[in-house]
Amino acid sequence: MTDEMTMRHLFRRGLELSPEFRKGLGITLTLAALAATGRAVSPFLTQRVTDLGLLAPGGVDTDVVVAYASGGAVILLISAVLAWRVRMRMVSAAEAGLATLRIRAFGKVHELSVLTQNEEQRGRYVSRVTGDVETMRDLMQWTGAAMIIAAMESGVVFLVMLAYSWQLSLLVLLAFIPMVMSLLWIQPRVRAAFTTVRSRMADLLGKTSEQLVGISTIRAYGVQQRMRDQLGDEIDDILKAEKRASALASLNFSSTVLGQSLATGIALIGGTHLALRGDITVGTVVAFAFLVYMFSGPLMWIIEMLAEMQRAIVGWRRVVELVDEEVTIADPAEDGTPIPHGRGDLAMEGIRLTYPGGPEVLKGVDLDLPAGKRLALVGQTGSGKTSLARLMSRFFDPSEGTVRVGGVDVRDVPMSSLRRSVAVVPQEGFLFDGSVLTNLAYALPKASPDEVEARAHAAFESLGLEGWVKTLPHGLDTHVGPRGELLSAGERQLVSIARAYLRDPDLLILDEATSAVDPATEVRISRALESLMQGRTAVVIAHRLSTAERADLVGVMEQGELVELGHHDQLVKAGGIYSGLHAAWVAQTRD
Repeated sequence: MTDEMTMRHLFRRGLELSPEFRKGLGITLTLAALAATGRAVSPFLTQRVTDLGLLAPGGVDTDVVVAYASGGAVILLISAVLAWRVRMRMVSAAEAGLATLRIRAFGKVHELSVLTQNEEQRGRYVSRVTGDVETMRDLMQWTGAAMIIAAMESGVVFLVMLAYSWQLSLLVLLAFIPMVMSLLWIQPRVRAAFTTVRSRMADLLGKTSEQLVGISTIRAYGVQQRMRDQLGDEIDDILKAEKRASALASLNFSSTVLGQSLATGIALIGGTHLALRGDITVGTVVAFAFLVYMFSGPLMWIIEMLAEMQRAIVGWRRVVELVDEEVTIADPAEDGTPIPHGRGDLAMEGIRLTYPGGPEVLKGVDLDLPAGKRLALVGQTGSGKTSLARLMSRFFDPSEGTVRVGGVDVRDVPMSSLRRSVAVVPQEGFLFDGSVLTNLAYALPKASPDEVEARAHAAFESLGLEGWVKTLPHGLDTHVGPRGELLSAGERQLVSIARAYLRDPDLLILDEATSAVDPATEVRISRALESLMQGRTAVVIAHRLSTAERADLVGVMEQGELVELGHHDQLVKAGGIYSGLHAAWVAQTRD
């Protein structure tokens, strides 16, 4: 696809995504044309004042000068009001369009699969939703409106120039040929340079976000200087890219200055020659020189602003690419089949999974878990346990095979039904900045604040955690901080368990925590999990074989295959992989 076609597609698609940009555009352009026409009247008034007022046969005609000057002042005032109105309309349309674009971009981030999101730093998504959209603000609000008015002004002025002398007008156009040629060569390179700048900025934001999240680890290992050096290198790369883009953009302006100088010289020389021959008046020469200035001035400003426009276009393209990114986890929505309430049975048939650019991590897994039963998945790190669990909750889809919950293929289940029926308690409970209560409210999106509070108290009581809630400084209103870091790891896990309980799922997927907690909290977590799994279908990624002992079924993963499946006692007696793991665990606990 050519760059021209890419630009055409960008503008077409961008306006489709943000229809507010073109709402009332016809009226805005009409007002801009009237404003430009008003400003273009000045050379005509100058010519009339010179020929009929200053060079009148009987001497200076004051009445003519005053009349034309007064009329010109009124016209210029009207033109200024119209230009202001154009600006206000552009600002209103721009803000509405940018808001729509942000919503669409952020919504697409939520639609992308976990697998897709893991391929890119989180900060790069933030950069697109915030920074790239922000680069468009000046273009859509002020620069865009001013460029439209300037372009129309140059167009109207050129028509007036043609009316005065088509010969001089053509000579003026020839003077700008070097500028046009330089534009055709430079602009694609300016756009490429700004693409590099925005990409580097996204990298910087991604690495900065990563370092902020991992600041404790950075300090623990004393590598602050190394991290600062890494960010310094990123900033240096951005500086180099910015300098290159600015250097290229300055060439445009230089070519425009050359074109204006040539055009003015040609107009004066040619106009003087025609005036000496008597073909035009002195006032016409003065007016034409003024017209050349008014014609080239807006063009020079437009060329100067092209660099900012290229920066905005690059940001626009990056946002549009995000919005148009393929969604691999499609939501059937109303066309789907909801999971029947109370049906938590799980079936997996011929499951294979290959990560992009990587090896096959799941190799033909078959699994049948009846409703209300508990399955413990065990195996070495990297054996495929977590990948299998993520397929159950449809964080991404398998390369081959089918996952069914409640007898329904999860690909046919509306996301709203799937998220209601399947709850996930991750190994590290993630909490949002806010209170304990606001984090619990995510499980009850349609409930009122009073209802959430009442059900939260009931949930903690059912889980045997009401005593722990009373130890919090402000109870359910206790602030948890960003990512819940004002609470301990065990306390975050308790809130996550309560949140899943409030969701009342039919299928529960639990990644057992490996982080060490104090004995009292560990007891609370164990009891709460038992209450949570009671009467529900549950899949537990077990890091403690004591959890496997209490499960109805134990599945052993080995190099992406489900190599053993059965009750704990059966597998111990079978003398296979699980038997060896259990024997080693028993020996270790006795020591």
